[in-house]
Amino acid sequence: MAARKLAITGGRVIDPAQGIDRVADVLISNGVVEAITDSSSGSAPDGYEQIDASGKIVAPGFVDLHTHLRDPGQEWKETIVTGTRAAAHGGFTTISAMPNTDPVQDSAAVVDDVMRRAAADGVVRVLPIGAISVGQKGKQLAPMGELADSGVIGFSDDGNPVADANLMRQALSYAVELGLPIINHAEDKKIGAGGVMSAGTVATRLGLAGVPAEAETAMVARDLHLADLTKARLHIPHISTMGSLVALRSAKECGVDVTAEVTPHHLTLNDEWVFGLHGEIPAVVGSEAYDTNTKVNPPLRSRADVEAVIEALSDGLIDIIATDHAPHAATDKVCTYNEAAHGINVLETAFSSVFQLVDAGKLSVVRLIESLTAGPAAILKKDLGSLKKGFSADVAIIDPGSKWVVDPTKFESKSVNSPLTGVELAGRVVQTIYQGETVFELSAVAGAKQ
Repeated sequence: MAARKLAITGGRVIDPAQGIDRVADVLISNGVVEAITDSSSGSAPDGYEQIDASGKIVAPGFVDLHTHLRDPGQEWKETIVTGTRAAAHGGFTTISAMPNTDPVQDSAAVVDDVMRRAAADGVVRVLPIGAISVGQKGKQLAPMGELADSGVIGFSDDGNPVADANLMRQALSYAVELGLPIINHAEDKKIGAGGVMSAGTVATRLGLAGVPAEAETAMVARDLHLADLTKARLHIPHISTMGSLVALRSAKECGVDVTAEVTPHHLTLNDEWVFGLHGEIPAVVGSEAYDTNTKVNPPLRSRADVEAVIEALSDGLIDIIATDHAPHAATDKVCTYNEAAHGINVLETAFSSVFQLVDAGKLSVVRLIESLTAGPAAILKKDLGSLKKGFSADVAIIDPGSKWVVDPTKFESKSVNSPLTGVELAGRVVQTIYQGETVFELSAVAGAKQ
């Protein structure tokens, strides 16, 4: 923990957990937040190191509930070291590690190993998620009590949705006693069997098998009914369809204890990106098409679905943004669309990609920051995502006017599978502070494009 004192001065401090949105100074001492001043003095108190944040936004460090670190077992794609560095570059100071590792995080031994190495080698906080079933095979419940005692923050079989409704009911029932959420991948794989992108005119034109939106909606509806039955906490990951939103709204109005997340790519990209022209529709399908970096699960949806999830995030029906950061090796993407792995590299582009919605007037910057800070912290029920006095000094400093061109070869992540290559974005995290120590500073990155 840092022994020095910091004063972040002159920035627009946005802390939705406290209802703060004003130009002020943030004082940090011994790795924790000391105070947010009523206004900015423009200078640091005696004994404090100054960080001038004039013209910038000062926010709590971001919290991600959905990250794939691939460690242990697939370290050629990502490691705890590279994944946490990528998180820091994106403004994230807390990430939640999904259990689809090798071995699966279905025992205290594996969870303990991840937590120990994250504490030793990671540059930000890593919170593990335990598996719902042994080996994520959907046949037998994992030792959920043991996993809870080891420190997991929830349970998920991630890309392997629990198909057995009775097993899902049992998991939800046990989770009630443990006070932790169930995070079930929202997909009925039998409905979407064989599909590689969202069903629709783009899939038809490209000759690719489509996944109906109902593959997601059917699973969401089932899980909502089971959550109502068991009175458990359900968290719906990467929601992406209008039908799922209808079911979610109805469940919330009926008092079901449910929260939901949306990814940056489902907020900002649609199925037309599969043409490989950054969302443009070609007169003739050319060699750019079948961009495998757009292949993700759930698939990129229609323009109408994208507009619906933006509105749902803006009005609070969708609670938070989570990245679903899914790094892959080049060989997983340099292949046909049918053969390509699902997943997009997201941590380092997450904030900037969604910030374009702020510039377009579709989302307020306060709501954007809330969905990355106070919202996920409330789901975790942890003292995170805020600059409250005594909280860990986790801070993201953002330059809203900074423009940059996405170049995945400069990512901290081991992987480069982003469909945003060459896209200019605005609103960039320029400094990340974790427990009072700077873990990323743009000006210190050699060759960084300001």
